[in-house]
Amino acid sequence: MAKQAIELSYAVRFHVVFKYFGQLCLLLAALTLAPLAVSIFFNDLSISLKYGLVIAGLALLGGALIQLNSPSKIQPNEGIVLVAMMFVFTPLVMSFPIMGAGLSFIDALFEAISGVTTTGLSTQSSLLTASPTFLFARAWMQWYGGLGIVVLSLALVMQPGILAKGLAVEEVEQDNLVGSTRAHARQILMVYAALTLLGVSGAWLAGIGFFNAVLYTFAAVSTGGFAPMDGSLAALSWPLQAGITLLCFAGAIPLTLYYQVVKQRKLSAVGFLQLCTLMIACALVAIAVATTMTLTGDMSWSQVLQHAPLLAISAQSSAGFSSMPTEQLDAGSKLMLIFSMLIGGSAGSTAGGLKLLRLLIVISVLRLIILRTCLPKHAVVEPRLAGRRLGSDEIQVALLLMLLFVAVVALSWLPFVVMGYDPLDALFEVVSATGTVGLSVGVSSASLPPLLKGILCADMLLGRLEIMAWLVVIYPRTWFGRRMEDA
Repeated sequence: MAKQAIELSYAVRFHVVFKYFGQLCLLLAALTLAPLAVSIFFNDLSISLKYGLVIAGLALLGGALIQLNSPSKIQPNEGIVLVAMMFVFTPLVMSFPIMGAGLSFIDALFEAISGVTTTGLSTQSSLLTASPTFLFARAWMQWYGGLGIVVLSLALVMQPGILAKGLAVEEVEQDNLVGSTRAHARQILMVYAALTLLGVSGAWLAGIGFFNAVLYTFAAVSTGGFAPMDGSLAALSWPLQAGITLLCFAGAIPLTLYYQVVKQRKLSAVGFLQLCTLMIACALVAIAVATTMTLTGDMSWSQVLQHAPLLAISAQSSAGFSSMPTEQLDAGSKLMLIFSMLIGGSAGSTAGGLKLLRLLIVISVLRLIILRTCLPKHAVVEPRLAGRRLGSDEIQVALLLMLLFVAVVALSWLPFVVMGYDPLDALFEVVSATGTVGLSVGVSSASLPPLLKGILCADMLLGRLEIMAWLVVIYPRTWFGRRMEDA
């Protein structure tokens, strides 16, 4: 069977990959116009020049590549290669203007990867002297990285018929609203834009100031967590903290649910189950963190009730905002947040982590295994989730990805321990990076050795794009072998 599958496989066609890569370069050039405009507005002319050079380079490269002839339909492995290329290429390119803020290349690359992957980890200890252009660029990268540059391209640039699972970064449910990838992406963008406008309007009316309202909203709706102020949410009033945290929660819900409620007046069973699970998970983590804070800390009840729910939602949604210095948390609270960051939010949302959908699949299989011990031998039962039968491939992928996720965390954690970092703090930071969360206990800093910065950068990329995608990229058959002839 394996030999037969190999004989039927096709390697990527380079002219196809480069054709669509050129379109993505043009889209990235268009997206870069936003920070260019902000830099001109704030008179950061040296950074404006850098953004201008980036836009010109992207436009020339994209303009040349789109001249290649290619079919309108592409293979799944070609779509995955395109996504991987863009998530590596984008931070490399954007590091150049970010270096204009006085950062070294490795720190600028760390910041750019953290932005595009919507992680929110930073090597910058203070933002007091940071320019508005730098702050906007970070938040803007998180905003367009929240759904993925490629999803934007599906809605605005590419032709219909491109495989959703090849190009959409988020998982696509079988009971999807539409069969067309392009239509699906447009619906998602409508929801994303609506949440963004709602967040900006609410924060601005609450008195936070228009510029900060934009930055906080970009980071919240993308569950990114880059705050424009030191202390993340600590400088804001409690109502504003709660509002921004709720916006993070909204970003961690399957975005198709909003469209279903508004346009179709119904909810998919799987999406609704994920929503309920997300609410339960946030509540359980909040109770657990509040309990450990009360038992081991010197916080008052009012402080516990303020910080525990906000931290729980921030960790579970993979947003990464914090209302207090995370390094001051007790060991029990850190451990609870580690578990929360590992699981993450819903599939089909901007959240990272393993995804609640996979956890639900594993729980369903485990329940079935236990149930079978109570049934007669001839009984036939199938694993189901929200009334839908689970295929064996779905179960295998969920279990495999969970195993790979844990393996990446373990392998990334070991170098930190070997180099003398506190084991719990190191684990917290690695899980935060791999889950694209951004909560930090102070390990990420400008003084962190380049090797460890590189590990965290790799973790952020692995976590954002899913580990299986990178395995496809390094699989020899992806690149070598017979290629499909264009129709």
